[in-house]
Amino acid sequence: MTRSTHQRVTDAVHRHRHLSKQGLLERAFTFAFRGLVYAQIWEDPDVDMEALAITPDSHVVTIASGGCNVLSYLTADPAKITAVDLNTAHIALNRLKLAAARQLPSHAAFHRFFARADSRDNITAYHAHVAPHLDEATRRYWEGRDLIGRRRIGGFARGIYKHGLLGRFIGAAHLLARVHGVNPRRMLDARSREEQVEIFERELAPIFDKGFVRWLTSQPASLFGLGIPPAQFEALAGDERMDTVLKARLKKLACDFDLKDNYFAVQAFGRGYAGGEGPLPPYLQAANHQAVRDRAERVDVRHINFTDFLASQPAASCDRYILLDAQDWMDDAQLNALWAQITRTARPGARVLFRTAGEPSILPGRVVSAVLDRWDYRAEESRDFTARDRSAIYGGVHLYVLKDDA
Repeated sequence: MTRSTHQRVTDAVHRHRHLSKQGLLERAFTFAFRGLVYAQIWEDPDVDMEALAITPDSHVVTIASGGCNVLSYLTADPAKITAVDLNTAHIALNRLKLAAARQLPSHAAFHRFFARADSRDNITAYHAHVAPHLDEATRRYWEGRDLIGRRRIGGFARGIYKHGLLGRFIGAAHLLARVHGVNPRRMLDARSREEQVEIFERELAPIFDKGFVRWLTSQPASLFGLGIPPAQFEALAGDERMDTVLKARLKKLACDFDLKDNYFAVQAFGRGYAGGEGPLPPYLQAANHQAVRDRAERVDVRHINFTDFLASQPAASCDRYILLDAQDWMDDAQLNALWAQITRTARPGARVLFRTAGEPSILPGRVVSAVLDRWDYRAEESRDFTARDRSAIYGGVHLYVLKDDA
């Protein structure tokens, strides 16, 4: 991460003095956030695409993150997608995925690279088909070395989903469970929703009653691996103990959806995709491969702040905005600057989708009424989207639609 980019991240996260407890936590988080955080994005693209109602003339602006949803949105056939991010590793991963979609010779090769992601053949394919088509910065990133001297592209021979901040967090959670005599992979043995509930209640739920786990989950730093900064930790906990909140979110992930349809659960409990054709995110499904390949040129990946990108665009030039959970990081000034630009650049019928660690929308009382009153909050639809989001880690999925008279 470049110095200027790191400064933008610190501006979003740092709210307290250096030597205060919160200040030290905030600086520890931004240090952890320097490298790859999400090898897989943890927002449900099926929910996103339903909420966004993407049309063939849509200009989608989204935070890039791990790139899964950026490529998945291509299956909805938008005119253009602009993916922005401040994390250089995420920029490199998005550009790698797009180049691979265009240049790998078959869906089988693409599937092996990003679904299996653990084969030496991927490294051969990278050098033969993908690397010659990467920009210099992206190629330098993947052929550069990590902290222990391994080339980063080698992650696709070792299981990329075990890497990055989130991958290491899931690995640590598995280790913690095994210390308590539980193997989270047991969840994947369930043959029905009833068995999913039975295995969760018998094996995973009791872990949250352990004294050490209660103490550990009460420490904000313990959730850095989920990409949750200290301010978002407070919103996630609300008025409950963090172990209670995490237990409820994990139960939703484990029990509320058939595991045969939930690749987020397969990643969490199996540390990788299950193999074969399912469950997989839309961009990796065989039926969507040609569409993703043909439309990959429509994606523009930008190393820039969301608000700054919008400020560079003409009025009424965009109509679908996906903010992930980034607003949980923002203070009121940053929120108002963002929504001023969203509103200025929004075309008629524009839609904004975002997630929050806590359940309610964070905008009322924080974004000025002159701006927020131009948007219709779809409360009932938002509750439905929240219930159906298979990633299960967020308290709320929120949809705002520009009013007809705005």
